[in-house]
Amino acid sequence: MKIAFIVDKFPVLSETFIINQITGLIERGQEVHIYGKQSDDNKLHPDVEKYKLIERTRYLPEIPKNYLWRLFNTIYLLGKNFSKAPIVLLGSLNIFRYGKRAASLRLFYSTLPFLNAPKYDIIHCQFGRQAVCKFGPYSYEGVVLRDIGAVQGKLITTFRGYDISWYIHKYGENVYKELFQKGDFFFANCEFFRQRAIQLGCDGNRIMVHGSGIDCSRFKYKVRYPDTSGLIRIATTGRLVEKKGIEYAIRAIAEVAKIYPNIDFKIIGDGELKERFVKIIQELNIGDKVHLKGWKNQKEIIDILDETHIFVAPSVTSSNGNQDAPVNTLKEAMAMGLPVIGTLHGGIPELIEDGISGFLVPQRDESAIAEKLIYLIEHPQIWPQMSLSARKKVETDYDINKLNSELVEIYQQISGNNLHKLNKGSQIYQMPPDYKSGATKKYGSVKKLIC
Repeated sequence: MKIAFIVDKFPVLSETFIINQITGLIERGQEVHIYGKQSDDNKLHPDVEKYKLIERTRYLPEIPKNYLWRLFNTIYLLGKNFSKAPIVLLGSLNIFRYGKRAASLRLFYSTLPFLNAPKYDIIHCQFGRQAVCKFGPYSYEGVVLRDIGAVQGKLITTFRGYDISWYIHKYGENVYKELFQKGDFFFANCEFFRQRAIQLGCDGNRIMVHGSGIDCSRFKYKVRYPDTSGLIRIATTGRLVEKKGIEYAIRAIAEVAKIYPNIDFKIIGDGELKERFVKIIQELNIGDKVHLKGWKNQKEIIDILDETHIFVAPSVTSSNGNQDAPVNTLKEAMAMGLPVIGTLHGGIPELIEDGISGFLVPQRDESAIAEKLIYLIEHPQIWPQMSLSARKKVETDYDINKLNSELVEIYQQISGNNLHKLNKGSQIYQMPPDYKSGATKKYGSVKKLIC
């Protein structure tokens, strides 16, 4: 099969789930092309070079900010490329049909990477935003690009988090109305977001849960034991943004340190809140205990986690509505055998079974995080069984090799118009009774295939 991945920036170190899908499809004999914006990441996932993914990528050209210069540049590019696809290029300028999308000339720029593109079996928009993007600085729009003939194939969209939370909060509940009508099929990376999409108007028979996976073989499992020196090593990984809730973990560490001062907390990641976190760390006088490590590649993260005792993922619903699915960094930690603490947030309760494969605490509650950290520190005898349950959960539901094989089967069924073969499944998720998310507490998951 020929498959087009429409992404945002590529490659992005924090989006290994996309790289994992691409490489998995390539290993299974599929031809994959990637469409996105040039990434400014300095660190690259090793698979980018191993699989020569840059050679498979067609980048959106830079769009001049000045409209007059953009207009002159459009005239030049139109003349240069007109013979390649005249109907497509003229269609991208049809302001009567596409309004601001065409008048801004951004739709024209979005078509350029697709000129002379092959006919695809599958066009996979990796985020809902890439399917219906508003008029930001870049605007890949899978629905419109297919409408004007720039790309051909069955259109699939995956909802991963911000696109089904923050994006709805900003642009309104009807932002995906056209996509739900014209898209062929949809994925959500957890049941929480699948239910959200259905509430927004997506046909429940055309959306299924397909989780974001990790390569479990890369994350060596080992049972954790307390350090003989008494040092307690704790870590978290994520962008330094509100949604990740890292501030609450920092404040929890300050509480724990009052009882167990021999503590080391490593925060792996970077982002807009870095300066705020530096200030909080200074105010709490825990600069010798909390360390901002910046971005690390996967090998560097594994090396840090290998020496860690406990992992914290304190995600919260941000003020702009942004929410998390079961995050891959949490799956990686669980796969490596770390006892974990997560929050009653988004899709995380679908990954962590409270008291079995980790602990769940309320959002924005540093005292609850501190309480569970102290409990784990004082009860190391529960670490082995908890970590074993966590590893088993990840291997069963989030192994990338299983998920990529499933993805190929789904693609084949969708491209062959065999949607009736997709099984709705019967697994039931029981959400914790104090999980105040607004989601249904019991619901069926769409997970398996009838082959």
